[in-house]
Amino acid sequence: MTEIATPGQLRMSYLRWALVTVPAIVLIGSLMGALSNSGYDNRWFAALDLPPITPPGWVFGTVWPILYICLGLSLAMILHARGAKGRGFALLLFLVQLIANFAWSPLFFGQHQVTTALYLIIFILMVTVATAFAFAPIRRAAAWLLVPYMAWLSFAAILNFQIDQRNPDAETLVPAAASTQIG
Repeated sequence: MTEIATPGQLRMSYLRWALVTVPAIVLIGSLMGALSNSGYDNRWFAALDLPPITPPGWVFGTVWPILYICLGLSLAMILHARGAKGRGFALLLFLVQLIANFAWSPLFFGQHQVTTALYLIIFILMVTVATAFAFAPIRRAAAWLLVPYMAWLSFAAILNFQIDQRNPDAETLVPAAASTQIG
């Protein structure tokens, strides 16, 4: 068969990839956050001395799904680019940063490892920058979709650093138990 795919067929192929990658990344990312009890409802987190740059909880709940959608669309573009030079390495970099991203919430919120989480987020940012450079020759738009994520990771790293500085005992901090009144 020597036929070339039509533009419509190519768009449908990308759409099929996006219909898998976007929900998968949003679902797994949300699940990791929920399983690690991330956010302001976490008593340990609420007991920390948070820096003034800490956004309200709704910001995280709004930003992360948008970033996960961007990641899913970016990934779909690269998956769709079969035969592109460097595609395998670019996908490997993406997968490494994504797995590290999914590990951050359990490390920070679940295990209270603030310093280790800081090192992890710096690693995620570095690998994401490398991923963007690897994506750019394949699909420039895929690389650009990573820019908001890199900006947020930069802010999150600064926030993580400030939390680490303000809470040197964060790993051993035990929040007060919730009180109940009977009677």
